[in-house]
Amino acid sequence: MSSDIQAIFDRYPAHVRPCLLRLRSLILDIAESVNLGKVEEALKWGEPSFQVKSGSPIRMDWKEKTPDQYYLFFHCQTKLVDTFRELYSNSLPFEGNRAIVLDVNKDLPEDIIRHCLTLAMQYKRIKHLPLLGA
Repeated sequence: MSSDIQAIFDRYPAHVRPCLLRLRSLILDIAESVNLGKVEEALKWGEPSFQVKSGSPIRMDWKEKTPDQYYLFFHCQTKLVDTFRELYSNSLPFEGNRAIVLDVNKDLPEDIIRHCLTLAMQYKRIKHLPLLGA
């Protein structure tokens, strides 16, 4: 992790940092286990951003105005969040066509989030498939 990305994680409140680091860990694990290649980590709009060659960028963040929530952001001009909503509207809250909203006080629905992240990280290969091939 680069020092500027580490600095962002270090600024998150103590109760949120482990949640966001868990998401980062999932992204890195998926990239390795599905052989998606190197994960490019960067800051976009001041938020940690992750991308592999075959995927759409994934960002994550926590906002002071919603202290009990943290977010996974996806490119709003993709079919990602619409597909996630179709598959998981009973399990996940969403913000428009750009984010999954997670609660710091609840367990991460890891299997569902892993599936969403996997679809995002393969988006360029599967964007033409109904429901992204899910």
